Amino acid sequence: MSFAKNSKIEIIENEIEDADCAQAFLSGLLHACGSINKNKDGIRVDIVTDFKEVFPFLNKIVLKLYGENLSLEISDDYIINKTTYYRIKFPVSISIQILKDCGLISQVGNFDFIEGVDENIIPDDETKKHFIKGSYVGCATSSIKLSELGSQKPTTGYHLEFSSHQKEFLKSISNILVYFNIPSRIVIRKKIYVLYLKDSESIKDLLALIGANQSVLELSDEMAKRDLRNTVNRQVNCINANINKTVEASLKQIHAINYINKKIGLESLPEDLQEVAVLRLANPQESMDELLKLSTIKLTKSGLNHRFRRILKIADFLRDR
Repeated sequence: MSFAKNSKIEIIENEIEDADCAQAFLSGLLHACGSINKNKDGIRVDIVTDFKEVFPFLNKIVLKLYGENLSLEISDDYIINKTTYYRIKFPVSISIQILKDCGLISQVGNFDFIEGVDENIIPDDETKKHFIKGSYVGCATSSIKLSELGSQKPTTGYHLEFSSHQKEFLKSISNILVYFNIPSRIVIRKKIYVLYLKDSESIKDLLALIGANQSVLELSDEMAKRDLRNTVNRQVNCINANINKTVEASLKQIHAINYINKKIGLESLPEDLQEVAVLRLANPQESMDELLKLSTIKLTKSGLNHRFRRILKIADFLRDR
């Protein structure tokens, strides 16, 4: 199950007691994934979603506010990109009233639709939070994938987004998030507007705002795992880089020593250079620190490096002759 779906399930685990908050949640959900259908019976409001788990939760809200039950069926366009979509149907008898109460229409007779969010629906902090909850359940997705500690599989970044054909709706979400000090951005992607958060801390703040506390803990745990994995990878890369440097330096020194031996013999070198040349040939894979430990010569690392540089210069001189 995806991270986003888990967080949505967490949101609907607790029933909304306050009627205004329930109305705000319903408004956010209708803005996010609602549709209006007209037939011989009249106007009907539907919710089209791949998150069928919201049905019993939503049915309780509508039953509490309007005294009617909803119905659930597989949508006519029930499979898109291998995802099954469901249609939650509102009774015709209450659909127009719901549209008005949720701030989607301003005049029942003329059906003047409100593009943004009616401020009367979200007058205080709690109703704002519940509007975001409904919007999140309706149209939020995330690319976050939780990993196992020690897993070597590459992980995606931190990305959560709301998508909609209505830019004003996403602007309203953005304004509410700014009110709660949560930054976001809106872009257009393939003719659909997208409000997104890419910063892990902002995503945690959003999840905390809508009451998905377990998801906040899971995301924090995932961040710690990734930080640990990145630290280990950096350390391993650093170790590997040092090993490669040691191997390259050793090979270069050995080639120079062998060339000198072939051209003029090691015995022609000054005694101090003969000592380190023999030491290197006897220990071709050791680092400079290890050579110092194995050597009976009282030298510092800087002194040992200096002697090897002299050997390399002698080899270069012999090659140029």
